[in-house]
Amino acid sequence: MTVSLPELDLEKIRLSSLFKRHSKVSRADFAKPLKSGLSFWDFSRNLPNILAAGDLKQAALMVAEAKNAGQTIMLAMSGHPIKVGLGPLIIELMEIGLIDCLSANGSVMVHDSEIALAGVTSEDVAESLKDGDFGVTGETGALINKAARIASDSGLGLGHSLGGLLNELAPPHGNLSVLAAAHRLSIPATIHVALGTDVYHIHPDRDGGQLGRASMTDFQTFCQMTATLSGGVFINLGSAVIMPEVFLKALTLVRNLGFPVKNPLTINLDFIYQYRSRVNVVERPTGQGGRGFYFIGHHEIMFPMLMGLVLENLDRL
Repeated sequence: MTVSLPELDLEKIRLSSLFKRHSKVSRADFAKPLKSGLSFWDFSRNLPNILAAGDLKQAALMVAEAKNAGQTIMLAMSGHPIKVGLGPLIIELMEIGLIDCLSANGSVMVHDSEIALAGVTSEDVAESLKDGDFGVTGETGALINKAARIASDSGLGLGHSLGGLLNELAPPHGNLSVLAAAHRLSIPATIHVALGTDVYHIHPDRDGGQLGRASMTDFQTFCQMTATLSGGVFINLGSAVIMPEVFLKALTLVRNLGFPVKNPLTINLDFIYQYRSRVNVVERPTGQGGRGFYFIGHHEIMFPMLMGLVLENLDRL
């Protein structure tokens, strides 16, 4: 079949003016030259106001504004932030009143309690897995499962129970425990366990009923905190599946009960783009209003940078 092609007269192309057209990048947003001796605030001001750098500055300002207005700030996390040494920073943020609720998956209990007990954590999984020695550290399992029994028997949450137990035991490095700090400061600390995912599930004294009951109590507390999140902030630090799913279920539960939770600010920090954290933290909760940010990078760099900028902004509001 023969196709008749149209003639293209390039002389008739309509041209636009560079000076009148809309452009997304302006020299006003460029980075400023760096020099030695800059304060952290001045360094941040010299970053470009483009893409992630601009978003980081905007997110930090919005977190500071939310806190200044007395809004709720919730921090959810995986165990990795503890493993990379962010515990002291998180404790400080709770102590100065910047974090109103700490929530985590079950792995946080492992690393947090091991740091408190011995000042070390994180096994060589590949090496210890060869002979079935991975995850069977006696002290770790005994402490966490004891906390689950106490929580289950008393109707307490798992995070509150373990934090209280650590404070009672006063281990050598208890000052580094985020759960003990939350308990000491009367800040809700909720643990959301997925049975079979954590090492204390393979210890002889584990009890799924006790763990489940205590974790469900924590979910109730998490939902109560979520109900106060209108205009507040939800930060997910490194949890790819558990905490994004918990947040979404809590959000729909409280909205169903008549708490609208309007215009939240949500922030996700992780190494890579994850589907659930993108849609369940950044996009869906803010679909009817609010703002969501997704920052890619190492936790031990990105979280201190974000929180440092938040504190700098708070000093200037």
